[in-house]
Amino acid sequence: MTGAPEARELSEESNMKRIFIIVLDSCGCGAMPDAEKFGDAGVHTLRSCASSPELHIPNLRSCGLGNIEGLEFLGPVEAPRGAYGRLAESSMGKDTTIGHWEIAGIVSADPLPTYPDGFPDEVLEPFKAATGRGVLANAPWSGTEVIAAYGDEHVQTGDLIVYTSADSLFQIAAHEDVVPPEQLYEYCRIARAQLQGKHGVGRVIARPFVGTSGNYRRTANRHDFSLEPPKQTLLDAVKAAGLDSIGVGKIHDIFAGRGMTEYVYNRSNADGMNHAMEYAGKNFRGLCFVNLVDFDMLYGHRRDIDGYARALSEFDAWLPGFLEKLGDEDLVLITADHGCDPGYEATTDHTREYVPLLALGKQVKPVDLGTRSGFQNIAATVAQLLDVQLKTSGKSFAGEILGNDAEGGVTMTPEKLAELALEAMTHAYAPYSGYKVGAALLCADGTVYQGCNIENAAFGPSICAERTALFKAVYDGHRDLAAIAVCGGKDGIVTGMFPPCGVCRQVMREFCEDDFLIHMVGPGGSVETHTLAELLPFSFCAGDHMAQ
Repeated sequence: MTGAPEARELSEESNMKRIFIIVLDSCGCGAMPDAEKFGDAGVHTLRSCASSPELHIPNLRSCGLGNIEGLEFLGPVEAPRGAYGRLAESSMGKDTTIGHWEIAGIVSADPLPTYPDGFPDEVLEPFKAATGRGVLANAPWSGTEVIAAYGDEHVQTGDLIVYTSADSLFQIAAHEDVVPPEQLYEYCRIARAQLQGKHGVGRVIARPFVGTSGNYRRTANRHDFSLEPPKQTLLDAVKAAGLDSIGVGKIHDIFAGRGMTEYVYNRSNADGMNHAMEYAGKNFRGLCFVNLVDFDMLYGHRRDIDGYARALSEFDAWLPGFLEKLGDEDLVLITADHGCDPGYEATTDHTREYVPLLALGKQVKPVDLGTRSGFQNIAATVAQLLDVQLKTSGKSFAGEILGNDAEGGVTMTPEKLAELALEAMTHAYAPYSGYKVGAALLCADGTVYQGCNIENAAFGPSICAERTALFKAVYDGHRDLAAIAVCGGKDGIVTGMFPPCGVCRQVMREFCEDDFLIHMVGPGGSVETHTLAELLPFSFCAGDHMAQ
């Protein structure tokens, strides 16, 4: 379910067996309208990469990357093989944690705390007392620069290099010969337990390094300790439904280990792509959520345009082999979690950008999804296609990418809609009349909202099933409505047709066109269909009122 708790799947045929979400970490596609508020005016990660002779992405272009609004400079193709668009972040942030949480359905209205002047004593003193070690640096730093500046002192004293960035991070760097990785991880667990509430940073990160003075280098033993998501995520919903919920790369850390049936870490993008390829060859049912972090960690933050372009080219070369492994019931969504423009010289931090969205699979129609508000649209889509229950403000685009009619919607037969209305009728509250009514409302994008009648001892506050379903759809932002099925009967037994009452017809007229279909369900599941114009001739609508 997506949106309101009773929104239902598109159709039995539209459900997917396996869905892969692949996050090209930091691969933004242009400054969002509010980027200047984040100090990121004019940023554009992909445009910077396009300036490099190292960028060769014919496969991503063939999928529709260059057809996305604002990415025409990459070169659009006449017949893209996938659906394409871009997403604007709804959350107030531009970091990995908030970005991934939003992809998984959670919008963060408030930014996570940042420390441009370093951490206050109320944070550091308990940490030093618990670890028994001093602290060096304590300011925003580049990860490579801070170990070059403080590495020698750390090796000599054993004090921990603690630093942050423009993002909500508490990072601890230590030489592996001075503080073995497992000990460093324990220090991070201590910090994570302490950093809650107003100091609840998004991530505590272990940053091990090796080498000698003047030649220190970070290792692949990085480990993230994230703040636990405040609400149910897509991963939680998939796992709760008894499906496979697989995390590849940083996913386990970003979600604090929650909502996964299995996970594996990556040592590099290549390692992550190998893991994704291995899962594509396995027979699982559910979600595989993949993060490829090198784009961000090795090239975005280090402002390495050519390196970023090469990494994109490597992913592009890998993609066809991965797609060949997909079955008829598989879907791949390629996106990002924020930007990190390697050509932006003002800072070395993440950048506030739109992110690209490519939807690929044997059932996917090559449609332009345009610009959509919210990464959480991905969560809504995946939840709908896997038929799992998830409360999110996201709006599913499943009907548009998997549709089989001219408008891109998925066919929902009157009989199928009638079944959903009959199911909704079982939830009715009708202790006074004894007549239970159910409704199932079909939106043009394929989303279905169910409703039932709810009676009250005072007759006036009672509400019909049709209006319950319709009001839920309107609340979720739907205005393009296609059809409704209605059924009812004494004590929940259908004995005849139940046409909508006059009030319900008038409410429908507020939001529906004359050709809106009303399927009245009779005994045995028989269906009689009329248009709204037939049931409400000479109707009065908002346009008539405005004209008076």
